[in-house]
Amino acid sequence: MYRHIKEYEIKFTDCDPYDSLKPSSLLSFLEESACLSADELGFGYGAVAPKNLGFIIVNSYIELARPVKLGEVLELHTWPLRPKNIIFFRDFELYVKGEKVGVATTRWCMIDTQTFRMMPTSAFFTDLDFSSYNTERSVEFNMWKIPALAEGELAYSKKVSYSDYDHYFHVNNTKYADFLLDTFSVDEFENKFIKKLQITYAKQCKLGEVIDLYKKIDGNTYFIEGRVGGEVRVQFKVELDGI
Repeated sequence: MYRHIKEYEIKFTDCDPYDSLKPSSLLSFLEESACLSADELGFGYGAVAPKNLGFIIVNSYIELARPVKLGEVLELHTWPLRPKNIIFFRDFELYVKGEKVGVATTRWCMIDTQTFRMMPTSAFFTDLDFSSYNTERSVEFNMWKIPALAEGELAYSKKVSYSDYDHYFHVNNTKYADFLLDTFSVDEFENKFIKKLQITYAKQCKLGEVIDLYKKIDGNTYFIEGRVGGEVRVQFKVELDGI
């Protein structure tokens, strides 16, 4: 069954102070592989943009068995599942020298790029053949809802700037992972790594807005919520593990 496979060499700029692959770098790899796969299957940017359509990611879940380290070559496998009414699932598997080091699953929506209104799959997928689509899952994960923070302390504030933007003129999904890490100290990651990371993108953030990130710790699990003027825009659930 179909898989798109691409290798990524882990470089200095991809890593944190402990030479582990940063979440934002990993999300960038996932996004690049997803785009290349979509191109192969006929619904990439070049195919949908002329119809004023596009894809935005709404949820990500990543699970790692160990940190991916500087100098390693990450082999990333990805495939889409058959689209539903308004939700597109895409799964990933991560390998280093044949060792399975992680999995990921993501949910996407198709939008009208002029109005940002969500569109049904039928807006583009009318006569494509889905019979060759891979039906296996990289991970059985369905707990997409992250509970709202009833408590939590303000850990960091970030003003959205030009470098945070993508071609939809909003903060790119990978940038939020850097905002997440900015709520931690260097010491909090000593001899630890992110074992599980879940992100919900509730609403886009725009240039000049200030995102306040509130943090609550429950053992090895961290709940972080990004708000603009009190409105929830992004949510994180992070589980750390020892190395």
